[in-house]
Amino acid sequence: MIDQSEPIKRLREFALSLPEAHEVEAWGTPTFRVRGKMFAVVSTRASDSDVWLKAAPGAQAHLTTADPERFFVPPYFGPKGWLGVHLVGADQSEVEELVRRAY
Repeated sequence: MIDQSEPIKRLREFALSLPEAHEVEAWGTPTFRVRGKMFAVVSTRASDSDVWLKAAPGAQAHLTTADPERFFVPPYFGPKGWLGVHLVGADQSEVEELVRRAY
């Protein structure tokens, strides 16, 4: 069984290291915000841990098509262009870069 909490701990540590970033619990899950605007939402499901990130126009379509094993269109936020990223087994530096871009 993969420890799902470790990728979330690393995500939290990095997100909160960004200037003025803070964590707010919403919908029973951690969200990360800057100046009142959300840039990342943690989604913990029984089978995996994911993060939903605000994405630049076109990034969602590009990444989900290029690598659907790592990236997906998240529910609720997907129609607004957000990107879903599977955290378990993800490259930490890649996740940090995506979080930085979302921020």
